Amino acid sequence: MAHGSKTPASSTQAPPITAGTAYNIDENTPALFRPLRIRAVSLRNRICVSPMCLYSTASFGPLTGVMTPLYITTIGHNVFKGAALAMIEATGVQANGRITPHCPGLWNDAQQQGLKPIVDFIHSQGGLCGVQLSHAGRKASTQPPLVAQQLGKSSARASKDDGGWPDDVRGPSGGVEQSWDGRGLDPSGGYHVPKGLTELEIRELVVSFAEAAKRAVKAGIDVVEIHAAHGYLINQFLSPVTNRRTDRYGGSFENRIRLLLEVIGAVRAVVPASMPVFVRVSATDWLEHTEVGRSLGTWTEESTIQLARLLPDLGVDLIDISSGGNHHQAQYDVFNGGEKHTAIALKVKQVLKAEGSELQVGTVGLITEAKQARDLVQGGLTGGPGVDIISVGRQFLREPDWVLKVASELGVDVAWPVQLQRLRPGPPSRI
Repeated sequence: MAHGSKTPASSTQAPPITAGTAYNIDENTPALFRPLRIRAVSLRNRICVSPMCLYSTASFGPLTGVMTPLYITTIGHNVFKGAALAMIEATGVQANGRITPHCPGLWNDAQQQGLKPIVDFIHSQGGLCGVQLSHAGRKASTQPPLVAQQLGKSSARASKDDGGWPDDVRGPSGGVEQSWDGRGLDPSGGYHVPKGLTELEIRELVVSFAEAAKRAVKAGIDVVEIHAAHGYLINQFLSPVTNRRTDRYGGSFENRIRLLLEVIGAVRAVVPASMPVFVRVSATDWLEHTEVGRSLGTWTEESTIQLARLLPDLGVDLIDISSGGNHHQAQYDVFNGGEKHTAIALKVKQVLKAEGSELQVGTVGLITEAKQARDLVQGGLTGGPGVDIISVGRQFLREPDWVLKVASELGVDVAWPVQLQRLRPGPPSRI
């Protein structure tokens, strides 16, 4: 498929009722399979595809950072089988904001054109497509995990020969002590030494987020998510353990959240009023019980709740709860902390609802079972309010038909893709 071409809906045989949509909704239908409206956007159920890095774009030449049809066969396939919203992985708003040289970007026309066929396909299947706008900060210019594993490392630096930018890795603070793994210039290290951003560069960064959001809108994106989690740049600004600045972007809580608030304002100003804006956060650094956390300070669940209270007035519609990724000495990392995310998200939702906040809450992390997913949205795990959406990542890689499987296990009659009707269990096809 050529970049920028349109996918006619007729060529995909979209059914009259799209996969993953409940045929009948009554008092027995789990909230997981009830539609959700956020601004002018309607999700057919509450199951979303979490942004997952594929590390599969070109690292050199005119197609650098341009998404390929591979994205249709991966995240698009999950929408084909019933997911309501597919979020495209961390997408760099600047060239030096990518995690690896093989990560997508959205800073030029070719990248915008490469995004459009993916959006068109997802729309043809009745789904929604979001993009996670990101800057990797001090975690940028690394090798894709597979390359690092071949080198016997958990992370490996990307050199200029690899398409990397070792001399242009940026963070809120610079210096050898600010390399993510603490190894500085040691050849065994897996991360580059960052340089601290100037205030002028911060202003340029905010503009870059807005420009990327404009491109996303032109490509037909339904939701924009701002990536403020997993130890990437905005997360680095939020946490005192990584933000050692002494200017208006460092020190106090109000100063450390300033960059995020400016990015939110810039993005909200350029996307339609009808378009939802999400923010993904690491709800905690998992450093409260470590020496570095005690000595330098850290970002905690309480910090996240304090931030969440501010978001509705800024035009943010949903806070997406994850955790970790900001320091190598953390008690949990992004992956093994997954089972903790959901409990934190339910706590955040309970606090916000008790205060009358309309901010919606989503979560991600080791969501694999039907009853678990149902109870997260119903609130059955705690007896309090449930989250509004769930994001599923690795389970979709194992089971692309996970939505259909969950519906079957919960006894919910949902539509299947028209092309797969012969495989549909139960009564004869409705189509």
